[in-house]
Amino acid sequence: MPARGIVSVVERADETELHGAGLHEVGPGIFAWVQPDGTWWLNNAGAVAGDDGVLIVDTCATEARTRRFLGAVAEATGDVPIRMAVNTHQHGDHCYGNSLLPDDTVVFGHAAMREALLADPIIDGCPPMWRPVPDWGHVTRRPPSVVFTSELTVHLGGRRVDLRHPGHAAHTPGDVVAWLPGERVLFAGDLLFNGLTPLVLMGSLEGALRSLDWLAAFEPERVVPGHGPLATASELPEILAAHERYYRFVLDAARAGRENGLTPLAAAQVADLGEFAGWADAERLVLNLHRAYAEAEGGEVDLLAALGDAVTWHGGPLPTSV
Repeated sequence: MPARGIVSVVERADETELHGAGLHEVGPGIFAWVQPDGTWWLNNAGAVAGDDGVLIVDTCATEARTRRFLGAVAEATGDVPIRMAVNTHQHGDHCYGNSLLPDDTVVFGHAAMREALLADPIIDGCPPMWRPVPDWGHVTRRPPSVVFTSELTVHLGGRRVDLRHPGHAAHTPGDVVAWLPGERVLFAGDLLFNGLTPLVLMGSLEGALRSLDWLAAFEPERVVPGHGPLATASELPEILAAHERYYRFVLDAARAGRENGLTPLAAAQVADLGEFAGWADAERLVLNLHRAYAEAEGGEVDLLAALGDAVTWHGGPLPTSV
């Protein structure tokens, strides 16, 4: 049930309102924070209000963006205290703002996500792969204090939130979704990119493909993707189908590239993006091909080399609004 004292500063999102910026109420006391256009470092996040506090689903990349998000949540919930938070995965756009949460917030995440954030060098200084180079502001590394490997259920008064891992690497090894079974709202993290190029550089193409049926099985009524517009139940099948077509396109390009002795960059340069050419962050094809090559050959990705190839394919540093 929603927290007492919620004030009506956001309208309940209907199908015509799911593409805008800001805080959307996607169910009673359930909020999605949307940051268009969802490209590099511009994630979606969320909040779930219960009788005795708020659960935050992801933070943002920078101090400024996280403070705007948390301020909007405080206004929408009548400043109900934040009790808990969960990170859907390790990437900084979803967790660098953790340090701005109240000190007594219990932060949950997958065990692999905690390990990866502790080792992440980008929070200490972003390499010049993007332009402008993101300014994180005053954030510090704050990993989850409670970790799990499969699933965990938390309760906010009478409201239940299931934190679930797909059982394998997909976008990353430590992906987590937040599922509200009573309200049928799914926070999918970066297992879903709605209308822009998915990224599996640190995960698995085959695992990402397998995760699509897993997501569909929740049968959600509202979906908050990690990036891009919010989605309804009627829109989800095509979003999942587009992901499947893209992942199979990458696997086919990788197979052809390896058969012809091409590097991942060269394979990307000769690939025809076709229906995916209009998706933002198209250079992720290079990064995804690096992952597909590594999976096929039993190796690991050189992350800096892969990012360097993406910059080459793009013709310069990757654009960001952070």
